[in-house]
Amino acid sequence: MAFGFFKSILQKFTGKPVDWDDLEESLIRADLGVSMSLRILKTLQARPDAQKLTAETIVEVAREEVLKVLPRDNFMLRPLPSKPKVLLVVGVNGTGKTTSTAKLAHLLKKRGHSVLLAAADTFRAAAIEQLDVWAQRIGCDIVKGQYNGDPAAICHDAYQAADSRNVEFLLCDTAGRLHTKTNLMSELSKVQRILSKCAPDAPHETLLVVDATTGGNALHQAREFHQAVPLTGLIVTKLDGSGKGGCVVAIQNELGVPTRFIGTGEKVDDFAFFESRPFVEQML
Repeated sequence: MAFGFFKSILQKFTGKPVDWDDLEESLIRADLGVSMSLRILKTLQARPDAQKLTAETIVEVAREEVLKVLPRDNFMLRPLPSKPKVLLVVGVNGTGKTTSTAKLAHLLKKRGHSVLLAAADTFRAAAIEQLDVWAQRIGCDIVKGQYNGDPAAICHDAYQAADSRNVEFLLCDTAGRLHTKTNLMSELSKVQRILSKCAPDAPHETLLVVDATTGGNALHQAREFHQAVPLTGLIVTKLDGSGKGGCVVAIQNELGVPTRFIGTGEKVDDFAFFESRPFVEQML
């Protein structure tokens, strides 16, 4: 998971005076967001040695400012005492949402928890089959409906099944949808309402899957989804590729939505709880 962002800063500014405009552009291009980029610049410019900053100091200050924004805890998931904990997984098409749902189920099972999957993506071709294959692969039960069926009804039935079987975690995989489509976003709100009738505080987690390679567009997606169904966290995928990971910082800084999990590859175990300090250190 080598992003190379701070490395590029070192290469660009080593042995030369700071060009503030150039540095600002570099920070923004790293997908840290305008607000976070200006915060780092302001901190640097307030230093007594602002006119003689070394590249190493720039990186050190940027890293510490980022760490101040990111959550210190890694938000381990814990089951509820007497009912299923419901995790609603949402996102746009192509982010790896269904795969991430299955990998999260596998992670929870490895930690000794019981998990049930709900195949609530009833629109994408082969989506139900895809999750079913994953369920068999990781040894997890699944509740399925018909194509073009009501996703809210499937989530409702899955909750009843999870409750009757004393399952600790219910993971609901929803259809990928463009954040600009009002009717599809309204459908998510319906799913949330139906789940809240099963348990007043359900869904207990609403996780947005974002692709690190989409850069600043991930922040726009997060804004729209957060408005439709208040998010409790992110799953950030494709951090093994060209993704710089700056969207993690931008979304946390602007929306207060923490990254909870990261996907770093294609294998089922290439999925982990997010930890801020290792993440920032690996950005070097």
